[in-house]
Amino acid sequence: MQKKVAVVTGSSSGIGAATARLFARHGYNVVINFSRDATAADAVASDCRGLGADTLIVQANVADDSQCRALAHAVDEKWGRADALVNNAGTTKFVSANDLEGLSAQDFHDIYAVNVIGAYQMIRALAPLMKKTPGAGIVNISSVASVMGVGSSLAYMASKGALNAMTFGLARSLGPEIRVNAIGPGMVETPWLQNGLGQEQFEARQKAYMSATPLAATIQPEDVAEAAYWLCAGALKTTGEFMLVDSGFARFSKLPRG
Repeated sequence: MQKKVAVVTGSSSGIGAATARLFARHGYNVVINFSRDATAADAVASDCRGLGADTLIVQANVADDSQCRALAHAVDEKWGRADALVNNAGTTKFVSANDLEGLSAQDFHDIYAVNVIGAYQMIRALAPLMKKTPGAGIVNISSVASVMGVGSSLAYMASKGALNAMTFGLARSLGPEIRVNAIGPGMVETPWLQNGLGQEQFEARQKAYMSATPLAATIQPEDVAEAAYWLCAGALKTTGEFMLVDSGFARFSKLPRG
């Protein structure tokens, strides 16, 4: 029987890489997408092949519609199917919410281009192929920032709120063939976040996050990957949902404003 296929954007590191590996471990062939770091993408693909998966590595900036469509065409040419899409590619600008002059209109455009429009363009490009596969699932990686008013920047928070709204609309419009859900991770320990915050601020936020959550834990990329896999491969009667993976942060934290 032909293997199922998972497409994971932004899968050369962090959440995307963990998600690609998990799908490979569960018997899927995997599309590794990257925008800049080919070496890291090759390493993730090698891991997936070691787990028994066939892989397709595609360099594509999801903010460019033509590149999204080219990716979808490559998947169709290689396997003729797509069973799962995880829209993980994302970007931000690290600016305190108190610094209203720290964000320009262009910053908003750049962040929305990847976090919202990019996800839409990937879904649009792959939807015809996914509709051919019963039980196909899409997961958009959002953020707890979308419901908490905390995060790397106001533009990032707003983009993830827009991604949530788009998830709900697409769940309605793409059913019954395709299910569409979103995940809101809390503080995920990745080099991307460490580099963005700087080591001192990262450690301070890590400590504050752990003290504010019932599970006293930050989130690992593998935690998000597990949720993404379940929503794509299982959860056949679940669509239009926003699932928090945050150790209880959104419901129970009492962090100060700002």
